[in-house]
Order: sequence, then C-alpha cells, then structure tokens
Amino acid sequence: MRFTLNGTFRRIDAHPLKRLLDVLREDCALTGTKEGCGEGECGACTVLVDGAPVNSCLVPIAQINGARVTTIEGLRGRHPLQHAFVEHGGAQCGICTPGMILAAVALGKKPTLDQMKVGLAGNLCRCTGYSAIYRSIDAVTSTARRNRGDRKDREARSGSRTKKPRTRAGVTR
Repeated sequence: MRFTLNGTFRRIDAHPLKRLLDVLREDCALTGTKEGCGEGECGACTVLVDGAPVNSCLVPIAQINGARVTTIEGLRGRHPLQHAFVEHGGAQCGICTPGMILAAVALGKKPTLDQMKVGLAGNLCRCTGYSAIYRSIDAVTSTARRNRGDRKDREARSGSRTKKPRTRAGVTR
C-alpha cells in the first residue's frame, strides 16, 4: 500500500485487511495512536485520513491506498491544541488524548460548543467529564480570535489597511 503518512510518502507491504491501527503501531512504530476498544466505539485510535477523523481500528490498510494519513505524531508537538490540552486539563490519563486532539483538529478553527459536542461524540473519555476538553479547544479558538483582533488593531493603527482613492490614471486624489 502507498500513502502519505504525516507528510512523508510511505510504501507498506502488509496484508490488505490489516487494520490501519496495527500498521501505524507495528509497521511504522507510531505508538501515539491508541487502541481502546478495537470496535470503533471509543475513538482512542482516531487519526485523520484526508483531513477527516476515522477510527483506525476499523479501517483496513487497503482503504487508505493513496490517502493522506495524519497521526498525533504528525502534529509534532507544535499544534496549539496539544499545548491547550496540557494547560487546561484536557489530558488526564492519556489514552483518549491523541484521538481527542485529532478529532478536535478536524473541527476547524472556530467550533461552537455544539459543534465540539457533535464532533467529539465518537471519542470517549473516562477521566475529565469533557468540560476540560471543551475548555481546551475553546482556549485555542479564543486565542486565535484574540490574535486576529490584535492584528487588525495593529494594522488599523499603522494605516496599512487604508487605501487611498485613485483616479483612472492611478493618481491619488
């Protein structure tokens, strides 16, 4: 099977029905993706396939031929959600955390609480009661909104966003 894994093209010789979860953990030595239930019920094994969250315990490797797969390792510790989960208590025992973060990444930049609840419905956490997870996601989106607002304020103060009216010849009036 050929696919892009965390930005790198990979060719894996495995039985086409081998689970993506097992290929990631055993053949690629990426153990950040966890097996919780092995039945697609808990979301601990969530990865992104072409940007969409999937339970890797349910996906045979043949189905990802030619796809882009992102695991928690693919975020390389640089995604704001990873830091927010630590800062705001969204990570407890760590079993659900990689899958929870990847499912949250798939939500986009400004999810509402209802979108968070729906988007993370397939990911179970037995430690936090979800409020810390929602708070972690919200912290990232709030920071992004604040940063956009700060940038707009700076641009307005510097005048870089103001455009002068021009005539047809391009001369300023």
